[in-house]
Amino acid sequence: MTGRLEVRDLAFAYPDGRQVLFGVNLTVTPGERVAILGPNGAGKTTLVLHLNGTLLAGAGTVRVDGVSAAKNSLREIRRRVGIVFQDPDDQLFSPTVRDDVAFGPRNLGYRGAELDRRVQAALQAVGMTPFADRAPHHLSFGQRRRVAAATVLAMDPTVLVLDEPSSNLDPLARREFADIVLTLGLSTVIVTHDLLYALQLCPRSVILNGGRIVADGPTRDILADEALLAAHRLELPVGCALPG
Repeated sequence: MTGRLEVRDLAFAYPDGRQVLFGVNLTVTPGERVAILGPNGAGKTTLVLHLNGTLLAGAGTVRVDGVSAAKNSLREIRRRVGIVFQDPDDQLFSPTVRDDVAFGPRNLGYRGAELDRRVQAALQAVGMTPFADRAPHHLSFGQRRRVAAATVLAMDPTVLVLDEPSSNLDPLARREFADIVLTLGLSTVIVTHDLLYALQLCPRSVILNGGRIVADGPTRDILADEALLAAHRLELPVGCALPG
């Protein structure tokens, strides 16, 4: 496992001609956790969809562990980069939790003991082993988010991408999910509007706005810069001071 992500001069326009990304450069080193912050419409989702080859660059490159995201490498890129989307129901569709977690590695050709090992390890990593035979739609939202993460972890990725991981979680589920992320040790990219969650999970943050990275540095320094946040339509919760 390595987990090096390199985005170089990435530009992208949709078929209607609307350009969304303009020369984005970003490197995530093995084991690093980086938050991507920015207002709605900044290009965050478009950037994320390039990281596993769902979208392919109009110009520039995306590389994961030296493998370029291209049509002939999509299977390998999608194994290496696992995306947990904001709505877990977008990723859960099988009769049981176990079936959902097994779906990806089974499609990679794993069977028998190795498939079972991957499923068990992924469920254990997110604390959902006791729920393996439950129907996903009978679980709480927070539990479904953990199962969605397990479906990705079962693929043995080197880079984990989390889209708004704290949304719709109660305080306990929010903390539990953060604890899981902190124990995984994977290179992690977190897209979030929750600035305090970014501070809790990510030593480094970048601000993306207008399809360009406009700031990149220690999360605490970025969140302490009120003028920078205001210029890019970001703000801490009212009355909130950064923890000491």
